[in-house]
Amino acid sequence: SPPPRHPPPSLVSWARICVKDTGGVVREGVGSDLPAIAEIEAATFSRPWSRATFTGLLGRSEAQLLVASDGGSVVGYLVLLTGPGEAELANLAVSTGSRKRGIGKALLAAASEILLDKGIGCLYLAVRASNEKAIRLYERFGFSDVGTHRAYYQDPSEDARVLALELSGSTPSRGSSS
Repeated sequence: SPPPRHPPPSLVSWARICVKDTGGVVREGVGSDLPAIAEIEAATFSRPWSRATFTGLLGRSEAQLLVASDGGSVVGYLVLLTGPGEAELANLAVSTGSRKRGIGKALLAAASEILLDKGIGCLYLAVRASNEKAIRLYERFGFSDVGTHRAYYQDPSEDARVLALELSGSTPSRGSSS
């Protein structure tokens, strides 16, 4: 059956709990967020996206830039690219000093809520095979391993694990690994 048009109460509550626990808020990204996003991106990835890439996402109907802010400062962001019936989680990063505070989960919950509201039933992503912390986060959130892209990443060359989340309206309870 198709995914629900609106997120179920359990998903909305879970997203609010995550955001509340971080002491921050998840919102749509705007141009003034780009310097902080570019700084987090450069500190996180060996081949970071350029600021121009992020600028190009703003205002595109198929792109969604979410930011997590804490005390007015951007501490994380997520990029969704949407198509008919599915979406790609193209980028997700949290600043080094803000990790392990539920910010990644809050961004994922907010993204899931947006996708459910758009009637999108599946979210895909690619992640470096060696990025065990990110893989654990995604698996705890409900993503499943659906394949491998050989030598997908460069600097250094590495395989990507492809993960998918069926947006059926359920999300893991906090602290659960299922």
